[in-house]
Amino acid sequence: MNFFGKCLEEEYPCDLTPSLQAQASSGYPRPQLQRSQWTSLDGTWKFTYDDEGHFARPSDVTSWGQNIEVPFAPESIRSGIHDTGFHPNCWYEREFEVSAEGDRVLLHFGAVDYRARVWVNGQFMVDHEGGHTPFSMDITSVLCPDGKQRVTVWAEDDPYDLAKPRGKQDWQREPHSIWYPRTSGIWQTVWLEKVPATYIDRIKWTPHFERWEIGFEGFVSGDLQREMHLKVRLTVGKQLLVNDMYEVLNGEIHRRIALSDPGIDDYRNTLLWSPEKPTLIDAQIQLWCQGQLVDEVTSYTAMRTVNIQRDRFMLNGHPYYLRLVLDQGYWEDTLMTAPSNEALRRDVELVKQMGFNGVRKHQKIEDPRFLYWADVLGLMVWEEMPSAYRFSPKAVERLTKEWTEVIERDASHPCIVVWVPFNESWGVPDLTATPAHRHCVQALYHLTKTLDPTRPVIGNDGWESTATDILAIHDYDTQSHSLAKRYGPEVKLADLFDRQRPGGRVLTLDGYPHQGQPIMLTEFGGIACTKPEEQSSTWGYARSDNALEFQRQYAELLQTVNQVEMFSGFCYTQLTDTFQEANGLLYIDRTPKFPIWAIASATLGRGMGEDAPSMLQEPVKVAQAHIEHALSDALEARWAQPHPVQPVTHCGGNNCA
Repeated sequence: MNFFGKCLEEEYPCDLTPSLQAQASSGYPRPQLQRSQWTSLDGTWKFTYDDEGHFARPSDVTSWGQNIEVPFAPESIRSGIHDTGFHPNCWYEREFEVSAEGDRVLLHFGAVDYRARVWVNGQFMVDHEGGHTPFSMDITSVLCPDGKQRVTVWAEDDPYDLAKPRGKQDWQREPHSIWYPRTSGIWQTVWLEKVPATYIDRIKWTPHFERWEIGFEGFVSGDLQREMHLKVRLTVGKQLLVNDMYEVLNGEIHRRIALSDPGIDDYRNTLLWSPEKPTLIDAQIQLWCQGQLVDEVTSYTAMRTVNIQRDRFMLNGHPYYLRLVLDQGYWEDTLMTAPSNEALRRDVELVKQMGFNGVRKHQKIEDPRFLYWADVLGLMVWEEMPSAYRFSPKAVERLTKEWTEVIERDASHPCIVVWVPFNESWGVPDLTATPAHRHCVQALYHLTKTLDPTRPVIGNDGWESTATDILAIHDYDTQSHSLAKRYGPEVKLADLFDRQRPGGRVLTLDGYPHQGQPIMLTEFGGIACTKPEEQSSTWGYARSDNALEFQRQYAELLQTVNQVEMFSGFCYTQLTDTFQEANGLLYIDRTPKFPIWAIASATLGRGMGEDAPSMLQEPVKVAQAHIEHALSDALEARWAQPHPVQPVTHCGGNNCA
């Protein structure tokens, strides 16, 4: 399959320089803590199902009937298995070579759905539960001296279990409505990393724009020694910002790194991260033990702040209008796993080319490499926890544990601007009547704010709000005049919350009135446009019979939404067709349903935009120049920087800001 579509590649070519081609093919799986010595274990593994659960250890598997291409799930075409039936247990095994001498060897798994048990050379190593978060282990002690090693994985994923976070994975055998094919087993990269006996285990960045500081946390593992220091060097291009040394106490440090405040906004703005100018701060971190350099990693951060001020979302101290698109993050042949690192980069580019400044990653914790490209190219991300669909103590325990791991993994990415633990009361279906359900939403809201107080949190996106920083509304009425009447200037907020019932649900629960938070339309549209022969097997919230009609409907709808003063932002449903749900702006192969420039014009509220190519030309050139200037020096330092894209400056209605 051509993953990007013939039409897209012909009309919107995306040629990479040799340096970018090398980075795109390498796809380092943990972009914010990189080392030179790592090896991917993706590729061909031995594979078998164990539907009855007879196997408990590697020696029980006496016959491997199939091979599978990791990291693609066995339900996917690219895996080579393409079995969409119900299989609660599957086993993987492969051999690899690594020396047992010298350095420590860490084995990393990006994500395994849902529970994974791992053996190396027959020795049990780890048991991890949670289908969307990474886990690692030190396998040095069990390596064979001859260098030939073997890893075995048992992945358990009960397809009927609705009390585990599963997002859009269907519990029926055939995908229905808004749910999609299941993803079992390994679905993100497996990789080896060599580290010294004492090594940098993890780091965390937290920008503090108000004080012009960068918060840094570093954690050291392995054989802890006396007189350990971390050296932190921060640069932007060729400009040195920081070159400091900090003593490590009890294996960790916590510092606020004060930068020299340039004072005036024009000078400050050169260092700030935004979708229009995504300046990154490169970081080199060294671990010194008793005067000797023992470990070194590269990373990056950014200076930016997001918060809520009265009824507006604020970016870097200024009101910022959010234009998001709902992104399910699926591909036809590979399901939740991107076909390549380049495919992730291309998705970010396409979103920006269509006039959006962000995505709401819906019911999916995305591959860290997507967040990397969003950081580099300048795309804001709302990160949303995949839902469970039953409420029980076990479901709450699983959700809390995995959401905590998600925040720990991704909190350092500047692109992430909002956390969303619940969507549309999924997993807490009785919010209006059951106190325990309300307490669960409130608890996850406050837990999120505790783990990361620097970002807004939406407790329950869509309706039935209790604890939230943004009042998020889902409304799939595709009649623009109806939306204008429902949310227009003559509408009083009291009437909106007392009388309107989008989706048949109240917007706020009794006892939790709207308290001035920003109001955003975070799901709307959903207009399906397919070939006539596909209409009977696809659906959307509304339907267009052809591309021209779709363009007109989208333009009218977006023009209306852009002009609603009540809204501080929106999120259109959705980026791509996703299996039977055909309401994407792009087909599932990422081919646009009408021209990219026309989508961008409509997204900005400019209607059909017959003159859009010339009208958009100057904003495109300005934004592109900002990106190229800010990142040219970093490219020379071998960071993976973007191919020039076509972001569009923020505009409201017909007025550019």
